[in-house]
Amino acid sequence: MKKNIGISPNIETLFGTRDENVRLLEDGFNVAINLRSNAIELEGAARDVARAEQVFADYESLQRSGHTFNNGDLHSMLRVLTSDPNSTLRALADAGRQRSLGRRTVQPKSSNPRRYLEAIEAHDMVFGIGPAGTGKTYLAVAMAISALLSKRVNRIILARPAVEAGERLGFLPGTLQDKIDPYLRPLYDALYDMVDPEKVDRYLEKNVIEIAPIAFMRGRTLNDSFVILDEAQNTTSEQMKMFVTRLGFNSKAVITGDVTQIDLPNARRSGLVEAVDVLKSVEGLAFVHFDEADVVRHHLVQRIVRAYDEHKTRVSEQQMFLLAEPLHGEASAGIEKPAAREAPTEAKG
Repeated sequence: MKKNIGISPNIETLFGTRDENVRLLEDGFNVAINLRSNAIELEGAARDVARAEQVFADYESLQRSGHTFNNGDLHSMLRVLTSDPNSTLRALADAGRQRSLGRRTVQPKSSNPRRYLEAIEAHDMVFGIGPAGTGKTYLAVAMAISALLSKRVNRIILARPAVEAGERLGFLPGTLQDKIDPYLRPLYDALYDMVDPEKVDRYLEKNVIEIAPIAFMRGRTLNDSFVILDEAQNTTSEQMKMFVTRLGFNSKAVITGDVTQIDLPNARRSGLVEAVDVLKSVEGLAFVHFDEADVVRHHLVQRIVRAYDEHKTRVSEQQMFLLAEPLHGEASAGIEKPAAREAPTEAKG
């Protein structure tokens, strides 16, 4: 079916750079969208046309109410729409409300980051698990800064395993802090992005914000704190158990990691992988899983993550097939063939 809808003011901003949003809607909804002189023509199946029409109507309504989309927010929301038939642009815009965190304004760009922020608000311990570039650490640090500035906690503690990513760095010169700083640099980057550098330095000097390897957590009880464990896939089972039992009164803990990037030596089992299995039924915890659709870095990162996931699936299937073949061969070899019957010999008279 074909349907024409009126052209509202500034509707061209929905189209995106070089009409990238139009192409996304056409591919996702399986419709054709054509801009005429006095209308926008939608063509496709009735149900698909209705969904596309709803997007245009929601966008016009949001614009009239003063809503603005920044930094690729609209494109990210349209990606969610095309993959989730039950979502609407208005619902995503309302749910992904902007949060003022430090000197930054953070707005979830898809449903999983939104669930992640809501889980941190509602639970005292949250696990954020997913691929690189989904904002797990950045959003956790943002929520920690918000809690500190609003005086809901008295300090922030950021921890990370001091594990090298597949290479040996050898001896590092300087003080103990100088030696561990390279491992903790991503946490510093997130802090300096959200709070004035002078303020961050002051907080660090007074230990209001503490950044340390997870090994320094043993024996401590962390009260009135917002605690973040980053790169948790590189913790051992003992380290993870030690960390999750540090939580004191009026404290929150957020554990983030990517189980596809484990750098532990000698193929030791990741503490994060074990924690997901052991703690999944514990009341009061929340687990939020991200996927490649939530990646907020360069668009190539999303494709790279998907390619690695597909490769891992193919390799697993091949390994299963190779393992199954010998078993099948052994089963066949175990079946004895019936012995050939000898022809009866005639008695000589």
